[in-house]
Amino acid sequence: MTTELWYLLLSSILLAALWIPYIVGVVKFEGQLTPEDYINVPENENSPVWVKRANRAHINMVEQFGAFAGLVLVAHAAQVSTTATATAAAVFFWARIVHAIIMLSGFSKFSARTLSFVMAFLSLLVIAFEIVRMSI
Repeated sequence: MTTELWYLLLSSILLAALWIPYIVGVVKFEGQLTPEDYINVPENENSPVWVKRANRAHINMVEQFGAFAGLVLVAHAAQVSTTATATAAAVFFWARIVHAIIMLSGFSKFSARTLSFVMAFLSLLVIAFEIVRMSI
């Protein structure tokens, strides 16, 4: 397994686990979901802000994960695996870990959340650039 695929696996596990804090918070502060809740999604008015941040962390990972998975799979299919793509895949995963921790904790110093998101985004650009560079 390439380094890129390894970090795709780890990122998939992270994505699969990021919903857990949100659901635990909703159930703890809003109660069990009812059949009506599946029709009219509750606003989570009684939930503390960390529950809302947990939901945002999960949604943000969902939004960025598709691009990461697509690029890693295209690189794998094109047999592009360089030091740059391997490093970028690792940076993506660890930047997303940092982003999730920052979101869940509510840490708001040094633009840390934005910086971790941008680092993950830049890693996507590196992988895309390497795919194009190696395919020319």
